This record gives sequence, structure tokens and C-alpha cells, in this order.
Amino acid sequence: MSSYDVIIIGSGPGGYVCAIRCAQLGLKTACVEGRETLGGTCLNIGCIPSKALLHASHQLHEAEHNFAKMGLKGKSPSVDWKQMQAYKDDVIAQNTRGVEFLFKKNKIDWLKGWGSIPEAGKVKVGDEIHEAKHIVIATGSEPSALPGIEIDEKVVVTSEGALSLTKIPRKMVVIGAGVIGLELGSVYARLGAEVQVIEFLDHITPGMDAEISKQFQRLLKKQGLEFTLGAAVQKVDATKTKAKVTYKLRKDDSEATMDADVVLVATGRKPYTDGLGLADLGVEMTDRGQIKTDDHWATNVKGIYAIGDAIAGPMLAHKAEDEGMAVAEVVAGRHGHVNYGVIPGVIYTHPEVANVGETEETLKEAGRPYKIGKFAFMGNGRAKANFAAEGFVKILADKETDRILGAHIIGPMAGDLIHEICVAMEFGASAQDLAMTCHAHPTYSEAVREAALACGDGPIHA
Repeated sequence: MSSYDVIIIGSGPGGYVCAIRCAQLGLKTACVEGRETLGGTCLNIGCIPSKALLHASHQLHEAEHNFAKMGLKGKSPSVDWKQMQAYKDDVIAQNTRGVEFLFKKNKIDWLKGWGSIPEAGKVKVGDEIHEAKHIVIATGSEPSALPGIEIDEKVVVTSEGALSLTKIPRKMVVIGAGVIGLELGSVYARLGAEVQVIEFLDHITPGMDAEISKQFQRLLKKQGLEFTLGAAVQKVDATKTKAKVTYKLRKDDSEATMDADVVLVATGRKPYTDGLGLADLGVEMTDRGQIKTDDHWATNVKGIYAIGDAIAGPMLAHKAEDEGMAVAEVVAGRHGHVNYGVIPGVIYTHPEVANVGETEETLKEAGRPYKIGKFAFMGNGRAKANFAAEGFVKILADKETDRILGAHIIGPMAGDLIHEICVAMEFGASAQDLAMTCHAHPTYSEAVREAALACGDGPIHA
């Protein structure tokens, strides 16, 4: 029987980061993973492969729409779908091999197989039992389907199947206008598919600042995505090559159908905790199927912790990473901390969309007085030169103290630009602090400074 200070179940972003940090803190560490490769959903069938396809399809878009404007003449490239898939797979392999190298470097044991917890202090992998002073559950999440819809990952697919289609569909119906549906929908729209998005709510991207959401939908519509909002999907009838989606409009209960070559079910994700034996252990769960934890990520069973998508909070890889590092500190006898008020969210379409902190809607609901500083990328020299002048930066600051409460960006490199605002918020900075910080010219980041200036006397270039 092997004995460890800590065993982490799951090698996704939360699990592998937790394992590395535990090892760095001098703990004898093992990580359980049943896949053939490390990295979990994110590296294998999620964040990383989707970004590869987003990048490739964006290059095609640039070649088709902007190259000639810059004097780059010639035929637009044709799509070799097999080669694009090979490129995506190579990107995955590079990343998963990187995690395996880090495990070896940090002397972390990879326990290959699916894990369960027969009792506190023990983890079973295959036929072997391993002892651990601390167990961290980092098993992530899986797609949540709608009732009555059968997933075959060929015609009716989740995000996993959508990343590995045998060919580019002529028509794709996306059920759900959240991050996954819009990212993958935009990939296939750029590659020539007719993409129709069906959403239960009356707006896309639930939880996003409403002004950004409306602008985002307008820009996606310009790119060819069509939207049917306020629609409840009733069923999906599929053959080997086609599918028919039946939905009902909530406003008048009228029923309609939509044909597709591929239906992508992107209606969110749910915690994946099957097979761990949590019920027999008496681990408390929430009514949403999440593992209940305290402020130190501990469950009600001594020595068992949980992080990432398996617990409450946004299902984001970087949130899981932060929790993984924090719980490593806790089990090593230190103090772990995660600032849940400063966790950015990003949608990697083009333009990108990024947010952190409060929205106008949450501030109004809380009755907090606030002011808005906005700046459009149309006034940014670098954005205009790069055909990326659509969108804007929006900063929300406390009306009396000027402290930054939240920020929302739709535009070029939004996912990178949001981080200077995250750092500012982490240090309790005011909009004026950001406005007084010198920004290099010409850069996209100048739009952030201009939005901060707009919280005061006004921007310079608007």
C-alpha cells in the first residue's frame, strides 16, 4: 500500500496545479487520472482545442476579408479540415506532454486509472488502495443535456463531439447561447456553415452586462450567426446524417422546427462526481449536485477537500487553478486565499469579450451608486490599423470613492486587456489610478486608460 501526504483525484487545471503546488511545498503527492493523457477536459477536449480551431478559423476570416485591403493579393486559402484537425491535435499533445513533464520534474506520482474513496484517508485506483493524509477531489464537470435529447457525438453532439466532426456541416443548430455554444458556433460559421443559435432566455450570454451582451449579439449576427431567443427546445429527432430540432416560443407557445446536419447541445455543464463513493462516505452535497465545502475547501468529512467545477462558483479553469493552489497551501499548514470578486471571464470569439467584477445590473440590484467610464475602440489607433475597431471598454466605479467595481470589454485582445483591471481591483485601485498610469502608444490597452479617464473629466480621444 502506497502512502502519500496528499492525493488529488483529477488532473485538470485545478488538479494538476494543486499537485504541483503541493509538491513545491514539500508534500509527497500523487494525482489520479483515468485518461490516457493528463490535463482533464480543458487541455484534451475543451479550452485548448477550441482555441486552436478559433485561431485557425480567424486566420481564414482575415485572409478572406482583410488581406486584400492591406495589399496582400491572391486566392483565399481553402480549408483542409483533416490538416486543421491534425494541427488541433498537435496543440493538445504539446500541452498534455507539458503537464506530464511537470509531474516528473516535481516528482508527482501519476496513479493511472479512475479513483474512488472507499473511506477517509484511502483512495482506490483499479485494484490498488493508496493511503493519504489529505484527499483533494478535482474531478471537474461534464456537459449537461436537455431531457429527451440523445447525444451520439456524431449528429447530436456536445462540445467534445463538435471539436472532432468528420466534416464541416452545411448547417449547424446550436442549443444554448452561452460561452461554449458561441465560441464553437463562430468557428463553424467562419468555416462556411450556416449557424442557427436557439436560446431559452430572451438574451444571449446569461449573467453578462446587458449592454455588452446586446452589442455582442449584433456583432455575431454581422458575422452570419442567426439567433432564435426565448425558445424552449422540445426534442431533437436524429438520423445517421440529419437532425430536426423542435422548439416552442415562450411568448406565444407556438411550435416550430429547424433542420440541421449537426446539432450542438451547449446548455451548460454539471459536476462530475460519479463513482467516487461520496454518498457512502456521507459527503454533503448541494441541491445542484455540487460538493459542499467550507471557506478552506474542506468537506464535512475530515481530510477530504474539493475544488473547481465540482464545487460552487463559476466553472472556469483559472478559478479551479486558484483553488488548487489555495488548498495546497491549506493542507501544507499555510493560509490559502482566493478573491472570488476578481475572477475574470472571457469568450474567445472575435471580437473577444471579457469581464470582471460587478455588472450594471448587479450594482442596481444592490442599490450601490456607481459611475461609468466608456471608450470605443473606434478611437484607438492600433485597433483601426488592425481592422479591429468594433467594441468598447466599460469601467464601473464607485460614485463616491472612484474605486473600480467591475469592467467589461468587447474588442480586440479583451481577454488579455482585462487583466490590468484585475490587478487594479486586487489592489483596491481607483479609476483615477488607472487613468494616471502611462500606457504605451499605439496599443489596444490605451482604450482601457481612456475608459478610466472617462470615469473622471473625460477621455482624450473621444
